[in-house]
Amino acid sequence: MKATSLQGLRKDRGGFTLIEVVLSMGILMMGMSVLLSLLTFGAALTRSAALRTKASTVIEAVIVDLEESLFPLEADGTVGEPPELLQNRPVPGTAGVVYSAKTRPNPDNFDEYVVEVEVQWESEGLRRSKTFQTLLLREVPFGERMRRRFLSSPARPTDSN
Repeated sequence: MKATSLQGLRKDRGGFTLIEVVLSMGILMMGMSVLLSLLTFGAALTRSAALRTKASTVIEAVIVDLEESLFPLEADGTVGEPPELLQNRPVPGTAGVVYSAKTRPNPDNFDEYVVEVEVQWESEGLRRSKTFQTLLLREVPFGERMRRRFLSSPARPTDSN
């Protein structure tokens, strides 16, 4: 008789209760929302990294342009004084971005100049800008040194056998 009553109880308990279903759906929804927030956070980090990379590339292009063109070369081969102000020069290799630079001698070192650079661009219809400072040495640019060394030197005799 006991065996018959246990079988009757098992038939009544087949399946999940409403509380178990609601609890499992709540856990599933929390897990999905955490995954979606992680994906959104990852996308924001990727965008931030891309913008920082582009900004770094622009600043590097500005510094290279300043190093190559800021200090004029005099006829006697010496390095001249830089202009005090450069305005709205386009950044090489970057469309729509310009920079302005103010130079002043470094009081601590005669051969150094403090250069304050303002980079400007347009984003979402607004004109934006960022300012930074750098130190540049008054020297002949690397490219000009190489041109002088290889193009201005007397022709070298070739080895003939």
